Amino acid sequence: MKKTDYFAIDFVDGQLEFLDQTKLPLAEEYCKTDNYEIIAQAIEVLKLRGAPQIGVASAYALALSIKNSALEDIDSTFNTAYNRLASTRPTAVNLFFALNRIKNVYKENSFRNDVYSLLIEEAKKIHSEDIEKCKAIGKNGLRIFKKKANILTHCNTGKLATSGDGTAFNIIKTAFEEGLVNHVYADETRPLLQGSRLTAFELEKCNIPFSIQTDSMAAVLMKEGKVDLVITGADRIALNGDSANKIGTYALAVLCNFHNIPFYIAAPTTTFDKNILTGAEIEIEFRNKKEVIEINNTEVTKNSYDVYSPAFDVTPSFLITGIITENDFYTFPYNFLYD
Repeated sequence: MKKTDYFAIDFVDGQLEFLDQTKLPLAEEYCKTDNYEIIAQAIEVLKLRGAPQIGVASAYALALSIKNSALEDIDSTFNTAYNRLASTRPTAVNLFFALNRIKNVYKENSFRNDVYSLLIEEAKKIHSEDIEKCKAIGKNGLRIFKKKANILTHCNTGKLATSGDGTAFNIIKTAFEEGLVNHVYADETRPLLQGSRLTAFELEKCNIPFSIQTDSMAAVLMKEGKVDLVITGADRIALNGDSANKIGTYALAVLCNFHNIPFYIAAPTTTFDKNILTGAEIEIEFRNKKEVIEINNTEVTKNSYDVYSPAFDVTPSFLITGIITENDFYTFPYNFLYD
């Protein structure tokens, strides 16, 4: 592998191989396993992360759960693995989309001797479909550019969040290759710094000019006219277009509304949850307070202090200028979701 090359997730020789994102950008270390519990733990501690990537990883993990299971134990093993993986990250709907696809194949074929191979093939389909969705999102996103732009983005939406080249990040990358991107501002994305660690890592790999700033600096950048548009990803989108994404996204949408700057979301259709009408129904994951109190396992404030630490917030659909999917580019109101 060349120094500039990297991949986030792959299935090789019967094992899931993935880049440990908690070590980035200072070290590129890969993990390889066929143990679903290790994958579940990796999802929980964000070694594996990003809604589409969580879906792909969980699909492989659920398939792998029966790899070495005795016939008499296979149902129990599968159901235990399903419940364990479903409990890892409650907000990202891609997780449940992928798990249920594997579950449906299992239900139809559990009696077959080759059921494990069938589950792996389904996981590979989910994997390859996500790669194609990323490509299409990148192309469809070109429609939001009217001129060469300065872009602000939040959290991480590239290879490290998907199986392909990303969602919002891939729009930035594709636009840069077309000469449509001047500079990218990457929110550091507190408290886990996905912007300063992961998005910066990917921007550097792609040779895209960028700056890191703290989340609270976005307003000043907008006031000074340095931001032409904002684009983020999403972890779950309700039927009315309300979108859950990394904490801090809602604040950006409000700032964009005040400064008359377009705010876009890019996500595959697997991120849409047609079982919920509005964002009020989205379950928000709360993280361990140590993620706020500590940085790299070093305390920066007292452990005795109370902490409020939601991992996500919900942006109302009327604040979203447009949603880009692999199918098309949509503007408010998002009636297409009811089709």
